[in-house]
Amino acid sequence: MTDRKGYLEIRSRAAAVFALHARLPDQVFAGDAGDALFCEFDAVLTPDFWPALCAMARWHGDAHVELLVLEPDGDAFHRPGNRRYPAISLPVEAGEDGYWAAVGFEPDGDALGSIAISANVIAVTGPSGRWGCWGERDPEVAVFRGFPNPAARKEWHARFGPFLDVSGALDSYLSMTFGGRPVPDAYAAALTANYGPPGGERP
Repeated sequence: MTDRKGYLEIRSRAAAVFALHARLPDQVFAGDAGDALFCEFDAVLTPDFWPALCAMARWHGDAHVELLVLEPDGDAFHRPGNRRYPAISLPVEAGEDGYWAAVGFEPDGDALGSIAISANVIAVTGPSGRWGCWGERDPEVAVFRGFPNPAARKEWHARFGPFLDVSGALDSYLSMTFGGRPVPDAYAAALTANYGPPGGERP
């Protein structure tokens, strides 16, 4: 995105959904958006994941999906080097190729400048502000909230997975982040408190 006004509008809408300065295992969602599901961070920035984001958007009547890169900082990193702001707004009809053209775009042919390669923290939502995906390259996970009901969550999980609840993420994705060792107790307790399902059930 080259328009600063558009970038700030996307950032403002994201700030209504997320606590933009928070980081996992703390609560990154600004409100109670219901139960959470986790996946690997890199998966979100691939063309194959676009249908999953569109499904979330359509549930809430969003015609666009908006992705904001929080790290590296837009003004400090992306704008000086790439003359662009690290945000995209795509219509749900854009398709997988359109999504990849946006997140995989290499300014001046520099792959390191693409969102897919350079993004370390991302926030994805739609204009409704009723759903969201937050991802961090370290610890290599993304977390989703905003399923309209348990049946929709189950359907989305089955159609677009693999996804894991918080206990599964701690056992799988985050165990690898900590070198195969048990996740530190304080980290695991905080993540569970913030993202665990009320009934403790796995998807």
